Amino acid sequence: MYEHAPHSRFPLSCRGSRHRAAAVVAAVAAGVVAVGALAPTAAFAGGRPGSVQSSLNALVKDDGLPAALASVKGRDGRTRSYTAGVGDLATRAKVPVDGQVRIGSNTKTFTAVVVLQLVAEGKVGLDSPVETYLPGLLRGDGIDGRNITVRQLLQHTSGLPEYVDKGAILTSPKRYYEPRELLDAALAQKAHSAPGTRWEYSNTNYLLAGLIIQKVTGRPLGEEVNRRIVERIGLRHTYFPTPGDMTVHEAHPEGYNREADGSFRDYTELDPSWGWAAGAVVSTNTDLIRFYTALLGGRLLPAAQLAQMRTTVPADEVGPGVRYGLGLMSSPLSCGGMYWGHGGTIPGYYTAGGATDDGRAVNIAVTAIPGDAAGKRVDATVDSALCR
Repeated sequence: MYEHAPHSRFPLSCRGSRHRAAAVVAAVAAGVVAVGALAPTAAFAGGRPGSVQSSLNALVKDDGLPAALASVKGRDGRTRSYTAGVGDLATRAKVPVDGQVRIGSNTKTFTAVVVLQLVAEGKVGLDSPVETYLPGLLRGDGIDGRNITVRQLLQHTSGLPEYVDKGAILTSPKRYYEPRELLDAALAQKAHSAPGTRWEYSNTNYLLAGLIIQKVTGRPLGEEVNRRIVERIGLRHTYFPTPGDMTVHEAHPEGYNREADGSFRDYTELDPSWGWAAGAVVSTNTDLIRFYTALLGGRLLPAAQLAQMRTTVPADEVGPGVRYGLGLMSSPLSCGGMYWGHGGTIPGYYTAGGATDDGRAVNIAVTAIPGDAAGKRVDATVDSALCR
């Protein structure tokens, strides 16, 4: 979640690729093949295994990341998973194939889907003001919930300032935050722009989207995400953490942050409450592929709401040609066409990838926030896997 924008920003990244966003689900039935680090591979449609493995190896060897994991779904419908590096710097344990990771701002896509499901049910209006659902809550310097719509929240065109405090999170990663405390941090600042006038990534938008979901449904956000998405499409290794849950439940690589002296600090165990609706979810590469493929295939939203989600505005600060819809981004491919996804950054993990309309998909996770060179390598690997 951190942020996005060229690998320098920290908060719930709006994307894992180009800065962007079920370990093996019934392996035989799903056609999943695991490929270990440095293992021989064979060519297949939808991305050459050799090039994917080589890229992961380079992320570890040349860019100094502890571990890299990838899953690729090709035109043949089969999903293959790859690993490189070590899963634990202290024990030198192997990287679990398709291990669980914190997916940061990919969570925004989950949150947006729930909001759009409520739109389809007639319980939320995309162009209704935030005031309709959270009366009197959104007030500040240049900030008024009567002038900001639900659509503008999901599209990052509200002009709301950022609430994430990078320093506080890194200093006290196990501290619990209430959503209202986070919102107060944003409202203590001045609006960055008038609603609807410009695109600017802000986690505050999705904090409010989560509050709207809770107000309208009368249920905790995590329960709605799990019920409406995770259980519905069978994401067996994905969950929205309950309050106080600081662990990654299943087999996973440890997540690290590179300190100023070049050493790595383990951030695997942290309280994701500060990410909440903008970045708290835990998942795997193959589950993210299943999620984005199901979303684009119409299994989570009616056609009208999916069309709204895919209606985009320019988001050039993320990357050339990148556009942002409602919790979903489109990115151009070097071979023509585009893919849809989000990606995310959170202390310990960075994820990138997405899916094309014809069913190809890729997701990559690394176990530390990459620098510019490594971030570009991740982006190039996503592009290569989807194009070849």
